[in-house]
Amino acid sequence: MIHFLNLKKINQPFEVAFQKKMKQFLEGGWYILGNEVKQFETDFASYCGTKHCIGVGNGLDALVLIFKAYIHLGKLQKGDEVIVPANTYIASVLAILQADLVPVLVEPRLETYNINPEEIEAKITVKTKAILPVHLYGQLCEMKAINEIAQKHNFLVVEDAAQAHGSQFSENEKAGNLGHAAAFSFYPGKNLGALGDAGAITTNDDELANVLFSMRNYGSKVKYENEIIGVNSRLDELQAVFLNIKLKQLDSENEFRRSMAKRYLSEIKNDKIIMPTWDFSQNHVFHLFVIRTADRLALQNYLKENGIETMIHYPIPPHKQKALANWNQLSFPITEKIHDEVLSIPLNSGLKASELQHIITTLNNY
Repeated sequence: MIHFLNLKKINQPFEVAFQKKMKQFLEGGWYILGNEVKQFETDFASYCGTKHCIGVGNGLDALVLIFKAYIHLGKLQKGDEVIVPANTYIASVLAILQADLVPVLVEPRLETYNINPEEIEAKITVKTKAILPVHLYGQLCEMKAINEIAQKHNFLVVEDAAQAHGSQFSENEKAGNLGHAAAFSFYPGKNLGALGDAGAITTNDDELANVLFSMRNYGSKVKYENEIIGVNSRLDELQAVFLNIKLKQLDSENEFRRSMAKRYLSEIKNDKIIMPTWDFSQNHVFHLFVIRTADRLALQNYLKENGIETMIHYPIPPHKQKALANWNQLSFPITEKIHDEVLSIPLNSGLKASELQHIITTLNNY
């Protein structure tokens, strides 16, 4: 069986370095917000091209904290509207709700699965105060158009970069520095994955960073002195150890993913399968390689019978989830079509060349 993702195989090349640093970590005896977190924050900020990186517990917390920090600074108020793609993973929507803000769903482009800037203007009201573009599957949104809309209306732009580590338009335009702030997840399956939950926020805003460093740690900068209402969401020192090691290989990991994606795009030729749209630039890191087909279950079963494991990202759109029952009657035809047809096929550094070829051949024979 070709597994969709084998994390043990992906992390195997790092094991010696992990064990060496783990020994140093144990000998050091400092377990929370120590030098490893500081080092990762410095390195990841530098990697993204931002002044600040704030390590937090996970990607959802990263988004929630950004919005709560903006409320604390008076740049947002509870009840303000945030425009977000309708086809995102539900975490993007939950973050807005958990910050007592109002999500406003906008259809994506069918070709890229990313939010359609042309649809944003129609959803703007007097309560709109922010846009949350989601770089879905690892492909950057149309940030030039989105930022132009934001500047015109004086909106905040918060990137959900949870799947886009290393995606870039140019050396100076990289995921994490394309808006006012950005949220990252280092969930184990991500291109830059920890060995547990972990997340980070990047920004060039000194005032925002100052609040976030305090807010993630009970609202405290000095122990037992609490300046604001905070939470406990700190990047774990041990996860920072692992992330520091893996960050050095992120660009080569992304290049390997792009090389596999190029093979899929050039060699899979089947009228029943719709391939993703990509201009072959560095604006996509293929966290996921997502195809579409009219009869997804038939294709998924066929691939399983041929020893290929697949995943569906995501089977149910946010507005159809039971948790958001008051949205269940809303209609987003493009989003619903995407969620009914998408299928993610294996693409990661653990794949052998022979396995990649088997996937291509099997899909062509479907």
